[in-house]
Amino acid sequence: EEQRRLLQNQPDQPRHPRVLRIAVIGAPNAGKSTLSNQLLGRKVFPVSKKVHTTRCKARGVITQQDTQLIILDTPGLTNPLKAKRHNLDEAMLTDPWDSMKHADLVLVLVDVSDRWTRNSLSKEVLKCLSQFPHIPSVLVLNKVDLLKKKFLLLEIATDLTDGIVNGKKLEVKSALKQDSSSSAKSPLHESKVTGSPFGQERNQAQEGSGLDRSSDVGGAGTGEAQEPKHHGPEDLKDTKGWPHFQEIFMLAALRGEEVDTLKRYLLMQAKPGPWEFHSDVLTNQSPQEICDNIIREKILEYLPLEVPYGVTQVTDIWEEGECGELLIVQSLLVPRESHKRMLIGRGGKVISRIAQEAGQDLMNAFLCDVRLKLKVEVKS
Repeated sequence: EEQRRLLQNQPDQPRHPRVLRIAVIGAPNAGKSTLSNQLLGRKVFPVSKKVHTTRCKARGVITQQDTQLIILDTPGLTNPLKAKRHNLDEAMLTDPWDSMKHADLVLVLVDVSDRWTRNSLSKEVLKCLSQFPHIPSVLVLNKVDLLKKKFLLLEIATDLTDGIVNGKKLEVKSALKQDSSSSAKSPLHESKVTGSPFGQERNQAQEGSGLDRSSDVGGAGTGEAQEPKHHGPEDLKDTKGWPHFQEIFMLAALRGEEVDTLKRYLLMQAKPGPWEFHSDVLTNQSPQEICDNIIREKILEYLPLEVPYGVTQVTDIWEEGECGELLIVQSLLVPRESHKRMLIGRGGKVISRIAQEAGQDLMNAFLCDVRLKLKVEVKS
């Protein structure tokens, strides 16, 4: 009731409100929801190692003083063939594109720990960027804590940007003589930001990262970025990077490292405009949607291969107790008896663990006691 009331209320905006709508896009499992949760400071988006944990576009809301950031957490960009394999509905293909239409800025997340994909943007991401070249974009290299050879970040950044950021060429400084087996406290790992807009921090970032944007590209020495052109499918065939990113950030979303630096940057990018939400709103999702997503996250985590994608969730009971605790009873419907045995586990261990972990996450999300009961049944 409280969430519904807040979403229906007129925003309590200040006299001079500022707003920024941010689309977070990337390949499945790049860490989009983890980053969104860290920016929000609470877990409202589901997170799992399995692909396609996020099934629909949901909004997270950060309100600080006169500024409101609206985060459009989107499903991972995928193609129709993969969508069919994972039993995804059509919205999974259209939602990321829909989010882009409403965005003022796009964050492109790349998982640098995946050695097979980290040196080129996926065709779906490139297609998305080329369809909306007028929207400012920022490259976020995620999971840098898992990269042992930090010097590879220079190579990755160059590949993903075609060597150009904000209209300037990236150059590798010879000053960077970092041992590849160094600890996490390498200069790259400390600074994370290339071209940060915070004065002195900008210089520190460029010194630490070894990325130098010394020469302008196509602009009479002004440093102004070239206007991105609209690219057709043929133009993207041999393309690996996007030369129109405004900034590069390097962070570890799961550990929260350098997320605050990115958050400060986003707050500074906000433009004058009316707020969409009341300042007490954290997400536009209903409590039931948050609950479904968190339980589903655990099912994805503990069931093998494609099995969890066939589970249907039905909420049987949603009641608030006398002391403010929440009682939730949910049925998990599976297509086969063998799936039921897997979900329950030997001696009920798997389903108990799912209920325990999901219940804890729900307590953290709702800030109240939660009693969660899960039942497993075969679909009739």
